[in-house]
Amino acid sequence: MATALEPQTKRWTYEEYYRLDDDKRYEIIDGQLLLMAPGPDTWHQNWVGSLFLILTAHVRARQLGQVLLSPLDVILDSENTTQPDLIFIAKANLGIIQKRGVFGAPDLLIEIISPSSVWRDRHDKRKLYGRFGVKEYWIADPANQSLEVHILKDAAYELHCCAAERGSVTSPLLPGLQFDVADL
Repeated sequence: MATALEPQTKRWTYEEYYRLDDDKRYEIIDGQLLLMAPGPDTWHQNWVGSLFLILTAHVRARQLGQVLLSPLDVILDSENTTQPDLIFIAKANLGIIQKRGVFGAPDLLIEIISPSSVWRDRHDKRKLYGRFGVKEYWIADPANQSLEVHILKDAAYELHCCAAERGSVTSPLLPGLQFDVADL
């Protein structure tokens, strides 16, 4: 849920963004500083909370890694910093977690879309995350009661599953995970 500030010629870096002296939330995509929308609605937050609980229980029970909750910076490189809603990092990659955020590509990122973020989440971030090697990218849409799981193949995402209303969600990255969208 980010909007461009003004036409920009300056290319922003993570370090410049980190030193900003205000309480606003931003993302940086390809060097462009983007102001994030005000706080999300209750549907968004309910889906974030439900997905966090489902994923955390599964990941902890199988000692697969760690699930992190927004807002938390994911610094893909100096000119690409996002704040996805949920982040999964496999046990082998836990070293990318640092005090200030996640430095590198997580294994799984989840964005809960809203009317103001549809294009950015479905197009801009999808290309960005694929470019940096995020293995799975989930797009959740509370308004339409749907969740898509995209898996990275040859630097592009392919749809693994799309569950709507009562459909089931599975993940190649998280063996044994299965839940219904109705549970969200």
